[in-house]
Amino acid sequence: MTQDQIAEQLLELAAKAGAEVAEVFRARSQARPLFFEANRLKQIERIESEGIVLRLWRDGRPGLAVAHGAVPPQKLVERAIALSALNDPETITIADDTSRNHYPAIGNSMEVEQLMAWGKETIGCIRDIHPDIICSGEWDCEVESTRLINSRGLDCSHTDTTLSAYLETEWVRDSDFLYISDGQTQRGSLEPQLLSQRILQRLEWARENASPLVGRVPILFTAKAADMLWGTVSAALNGKQVLEGSSPWSDRLGTQVVSTSLTLSQKPALGPFSCPFDDEGIPTRPIVFIQDGILKLFYTDLTTGRTLGSGTTGNGFRADLNSYPIPGLFNLLIEPGRDSMQDLIKQLDHGLIIDQMLGSGAGITGEFSVNVDLGYRIENGQVVGRVKNTMVSGNVYTALKQVVSVGGDGNWNGSIYTPSLIVEGLSVTARS
Repeated sequence: MTQDQIAEQLLELAAKAGAEVAEVFRARSQARPLFFEANRLKQIERIESEGIVLRLWRDGRPGLAVAHGAVPPQKLVERAIALSALNDPETITIADDTSRNHYPAIGNSMEVEQLMAWGKETIGCIRDIHPDIICSGEWDCEVESTRLINSRGLDCSHTDTTLSAYLETEWVRDSDFLYISDGQTQRGSLEPQLLSQRILQRLEWARENASPLVGRVPILFTAKAADMLWGTVSAALNGKQVLEGSSPWSDRLGTQVVSTSLTLSQKPALGPFSCPFDDEGIPTRPIVFIQDGILKLFYTDLTTGRTLGSGTTGNGFRADLNSYPIPGLFNLLIEPGRDSMQDLIKQLDHGLIIDQMLGSGAGITGEFSVNVDLGYRIENGQVVGRVKNTMVSGNVYTALKQVVSVGGDGNWNGSIYTPSLIVEGLSVTARS
């Protein structure tokens, strides 16, 4: 019996066991990562995983059971029914949709030989200029398939193929150790020249060490480092945080919450990831959350949207197969500006570039204090060297009201597309 047949049988068995409604979520992934270590190909792996989730309500009580591999359908139903008896009754939240949407597969699978060639080319580009650099990394082609059906007639499925590359470089100069990493996630093809050039630029900036700045300093966050800022913003836009009163923007709809130079939106069909429906079977759609600094909308799942009275935005996602859907973002885009990285640098008489950080980030409060793992000093519009033993602290919400400039160099960090940006006056401390 195929997994699709098992999914349909689970609905039948759940109904016979007394469930009012039920849904089955099936996820399958295949990956073929190649690992390079110390400049050479180390190993090639093939990773496959598959899981199936049964969620049901009996007597209004929810139950969820998960299986990985071969599990008799009847056993899975019995487990979900038993767990439902331990829960309190709740309003049933399941998509009332009888549509059958089998979306076309997106992305092209790539042979191992091509991934290997890209890895060797990227490492070769760096070592041609810096033969003493040690490179390690991973190149991967991952195929993810999802199908969701429920007892009310919903049936939707989708297959997505993504290519990714991640490279780490180590440069030891006497007692000075420099670690630089960067990555790339795309469809169709990867760009070894682009990835290697980003790392080579940072190696060039780090040729000299510079004395650190202290006090209130303009900070240029690269696209990679800016990811910390958007984690806090994502939490503040979460409808669940609004219901709990945790978001500082709970009562700020229609008002300015960040700089007018910032527009944040969700575009599910754009970039290396695609998501035509969420984990509750609701079609995803383009949404503008912040327009020119003005807060327009929070994102929600079925439960949160019903409680808020706004309805779902199609953002109900599972953190993992063992979890119930909760509000989550997918393909968050920060609208880029026009300036290149060099243009941003030239705008600063003095400042600090942050490219890599050590620390847990800000969280919903927005307060952060992070060690600069990789940073560079700017003087008179020029990078003069790498800074060490430096810490930056501030508040994300305050910083995003003080954006000086937004770069045009957008890049994907996971499912967040962000450009570089300059913010005013964060606190910088340093140790001699």
